[in-house]
Amino acid sequence: MQILSASGAPAAVGPYSHAVRANGLLFCSGQVALDPEKGVLVGEDVATQTHQVFANIRAVLGEAGLTLSDVAKTTVYLQTMDDFGTMNGIYAEHFGDHKPARSTVAVAGLPVGALVEIEVLAVLKEG
Repeated sequence: MQILSASGAPAAVGPYSHAVRANGLLFCSGQVALDPEKGVLVGEDVATQTHQVFANIRAVLGEAGLTLSDVAKTTVYLQTMDDFGTMNGIYAEHFGDHKPARSTVAVAGLPVGALVEIEVLAVLKEG
């Protein structure tokens, strides 16, 4: 296994890595809408937060030379399923025609009061 730390992503808010490379896969920790430079939550609505989450995910994937098109599976955590439609529309914008497998669950709470958290599993490029 190889630990990956992404300079363009917000610092971890706990004892975990941005991602771990193992067996041809990149296991990415969940991202919330933290500003990478200031370390504060961006936005008070799920739309703003979802866009920031994708910026953070791109930073982590980019550190491994990957893009969203390399993502095979996502898990989306929402503070409330009332935000599903908004998140889903923005999710579709970011992934475009690429449609990884996905689970979406509502949770009792997320770190730093976030409304959405998304984790991804990506396939590493050969070579």
